[in-house]
Amino acid sequence: MSDKMALIPFKQLLHWVMEEHEHSGMVFGMPEEKFYHKTNDRHMELFGEVIDTPVGPAAGPHSQLAQNIIASYMSGSRFFELKSVQIMDELEIAKPCISAEDECYNTEWSTELSIMGAFEEYVKAWFILHVLQKELFKQSERRFMFNMSVGYDLKGIQSPKVDEFVEGLKDASQTRIFQECKAALLESLALFKHVDQAFIEKISPNICHSITLSTMHGCPPTEIEAIIRYLISEKKLHTFVKMNPTLLGYKYVRNTFDKMGYDYIQLREESFTHDLQFADGVEMLKRLKAFASENKKDFGIKMSNTLPVKIARGELPGEEMYMSGRSLYPLTINLAYKLAAEFGGDLKISYSGGADAFNIDRIFATGIRPITVATTLLKPGGYQRFKQIAELLDPLLDNRESSRLDMDKLKALAESAFEDANHIKESRDMLSRKTSLRLPLLDCFIAPCEKGCPIEQDVPEYLRLVGEKRYEEAFDVIVSKNPLPFITGTICTHTCMTKCTRLDYDESVHIRGQKLVAAENGYAGYRQKLSPTEPCSSAQVAVIGAGPAGLSAAYFLAKAGMKVTVFDKRERAGGTVEFVIPDFRISREAIRNDIELIEAMGVKFEFGVNPNISVADYQAKGFNYVFLAIGAGKTSSLAIQGDGERVRGAIPFLEAFNVERKSLNLGKRVAVIGGGNSAMDAARAALRVDGVEEVSIVYRRTKEYMPADEEELAFAQKDGVIFKQLLAPVSLDKGILKCQVMELGQADASGRRSPVAKEGIYEELPVDTVLSAIGELIDYDLLRSNGIEIGEKGKIKVNEETLETNIPNVFIGGDALAGPWTVVGAISHGTKVAKAILNKENMEFKQEFASRISFDKDKQLLEVRAKKAVLQAVCDDDREPGRCLECNYICNICTEVCPNRANLMIPVVGEGLTNRNQILHVDGMCNECGNCETFCPYDDAPYKVKMTLFWGEKEFWDSANTGFVIIKEAPEPVVKLRLNGEVVDVAFDQAGGTNVPIDSSVAALIWTVIQRYPYLYKV
Repeated sequence: MSDKMALIPFKQLLHWVMEEHEHSGMVFGMPEEKFYHKTNDRHMELFGEVIDTPVGPAAGPHSQLAQNIIASYMSGSRFFELKSVQIMDELEIAKPCISAEDECYNTEWSTELSIMGAFEEYVKAWFILHVLQKELFKQSERRFMFNMSVGYDLKGIQSPKVDEFVEGLKDASQTRIFQECKAALLESLALFKHVDQAFIEKISPNICHSITLSTMHGCPPTEIEAIIRYLISEKKLHTFVKMNPTLLGYKYVRNTFDKMGYDYIQLREESFTHDLQFADGVEMLKRLKAFASENKKDFGIKMSNTLPVKIARGELPGEEMYMSGRSLYPLTINLAYKLAAEFGGDLKISYSGGADAFNIDRIFATGIRPITVATTLLKPGGYQRFKQIAELLDPLLDNRESSRLDMDKLKALAESAFEDANHIKESRDMLSRKTSLRLPLLDCFIAPCEKGCPIEQDVPEYLRLVGEKRYEEAFDVIVSKNPLPFITGTICTHTCMTKCTRLDYDESVHIRGQKLVAAENGYAGYRQKLSPTEPCSSAQVAVIGAGPAGLSAAYFLAKAGMKVTVFDKRERAGGTVEFVIPDFRISREAIRNDIELIEAMGVKFEFGVNPNISVADYQAKGFNYVFLAIGAGKTSSLAIQGDGERVRGAIPFLEAFNVERKSLNLGKRVAVIGGGNSAMDAARAALRVDGVEEVSIVYRRTKEYMPADEEELAFAQKDGVIFKQLLAPVSLDKGILKCQVMELGQADASGRRSPVAKEGIYEELPVDTVLSAIGELIDYDLLRSNGIEIGEKGKIKVNEETLETNIPNVFIGGDALAGPWTVVGAISHGTKVAKAILNKENMEFKQEFASRISFDKDKQLLEVRAKKAVLQAVCDDDREPGRCLECNYICNICTEVCPNRANLMIPVVGEGLTNRNQILHVDGMCNECGNCETFCPYDDAPYKVKMTLFWGEKEFWDSANTGFVIIKEAPEPVVKLRLNGEVVDVAFDQAGGTNVPIDSSVAALIWTVIQRYPYLYKV
């Protein structure tokens, strides 16, 4: 497999576009629902030209190839900043070269093509766009424009090949490619309904009369100025010059990153000191502005160039990469304001630097225009995002070219950037949306939310049912795997939401809240229809512990027809949820609803049981199986010197708080040590104790690194809890908590920066009571007394598949096995134990649900996803289900995020396929940028794993990919196929049968490509 892209000849490119649109209503995978249709005459003027929208792709991965430009145009782009060229062309760039999981990094700095190869791509795109605007959008007059981009020094720009490029785009009439494209169009008039010879003859050869200069970081000011003077006076071009964020200075950028949560980004101070300085830049711009006016050309600045940063965490190969995206926005918009202020707003600014649907209308309202984007297009949705952006800006168009900036609006926008939630980094954003699964060749669509859930809850199914107000059915779906819907609908740690694809658009779907909506509205009806399963086994199960793990196992066992009794030392069921978690987080009524559901299944309970009773005692009472779900029974002690009497465990405190809070005496000031959910609970509960005036959470890292759920942090802050960061307790003496002051060092294995002590520096806090929330411990003594083996480092020896201990038919799970864990994690253990016991009894594990959701048409699937796949503010509960993208039915992320359109969704009908939609990878269009690997929910790279179509035998043999090349076409096609590492020639008959036995699903995909998508391989 090569990372060199093969360029599609113009005639084949034209046929591809027209045939794909006729066949499927798409253009390079862009669905018709995302085509941008202009319905009014609002426009923008730029350099004397008219453009329908002021947006387009920045010089980069989305403006390198003709198909990229075409895809941008179809969805709303009308200003195209062509990818930069420079004298060093056909670059050898290490791959992958893009990392856009959150903020974006890249190692490309100009086109990967030869200079004239790039020129030909731009000419081909120029012609195709003319045809599309006439044929599909019924526009005769051009309402889009191209802007060329060059670098990096004057000598290179003046070289013959760069000069040929520039002059060719100014007037392409005498070039071979222009004449070839024109002739091909005239030969293909039969393809069109609205394009005729007269229209083709009128297509202008004057492709560009504007240019953007992109200079390398460190380019001397005199060189930059000389280049611009040359472009304006000698080349007669309207000119933008890219300005680097380094103009703001190292200290400003460093402080901004640290303040906004990007403290892990490593900068080189020399990148700032060796680059153009602000004062020199302003003076240069003043001279050039006057020079351009003298030469009757427009001049402005392009905001901004990317920022060079160190490759410190292996994001990409090499030592240095270029940063863009949401982290760049605060820098870029503030630099724009700072420069514009020097000119009193009389400065033309073209903008790129973190623009997206959340801020682009505000950027445009300042008078900044045009605006180009790149990072937002690398996210799921891809080019389709242009339509939303174009529609946002359409009402703001004023049919003119901006002459003066609105400095009040620009100042306000710059100031607000530091507080904008869309640009502040949260440590939780560092969590990968990937699963640990391997990507299959076929049938790969999965819902990452489901796979990220420990019990693989059927999230898209119940979200759709809730959206349709079919609450009882939604409840049925939920309890098929989760017998605690009220509890998990209220306090679940919702790992599903950390995997939600919507995170790459705006915010996760509020999955947990929708579960509670289903529970509250579906419980009563479901409960009325529920009856216990008749026992169908004489075996009995003793479940020790009535917390989430024990309750879950009991539910599934009883549902299958086993006799189950749950024993607990307390007076009622619920475990930690009932006795530790405060009532301001979850109501006791919600807990009781879940307990009643389990009781209705026929589970028996015995309370007040001696906790020291042994496993042997239960076995002696006739229980065939014992499940130890006893929780983590010991509190971690806080190792500090001094007054130990004023130090309490957070868990015992919370238990006491739930029983009788009025009897507690904590004093006026309380310090809670820890950063998890228990610490937040303890802090919020302490504030509700009589006499307490102030509660602080003391944590050795910063708040961004606290493991507590984001909403729990927010609740604590809202309640008035004070966060004392970068402090480690040392001693408590006479009401003073002495803390070691810490600072953040390098990241540890968890990805969190390790706290490092500042030697000799301490902070003293007046404190009456310290609550330790640093974790609970497994009661190993109790386990050893029952003969359960404990391995190295306290790891309990169990069968990982069944959780059976070394004692036959004795199982352990939940906190007792894993230590302090989550409710849903405990449910997964209970489920696993129930399955294991039922398997021993040769009984069926019942986890089905009655409702099944399906779509009648694949096209409807695409339409639904296309409408939902836009950036939007968080919705209310009634509209929240509609934000779900239903990834389990259609994903297509790898097709959306590919700038070159190398991954395609192919509808296939074949035996053995569970989903009609399959992914095909086209080798010749891939440059191995790696973006599809970043966003694929599997732990794999689609461009390496998915079925690959090769355009030639050489490319086939140069690759190890599973895939095929067509070596003979109709009437009886023959392909060379690599499958499972073996290569075989496969001949197809006219009915799609094969001469050799191959997987029927693979054969169906190949036959579909041959029969229905000939334009994919006739290049």
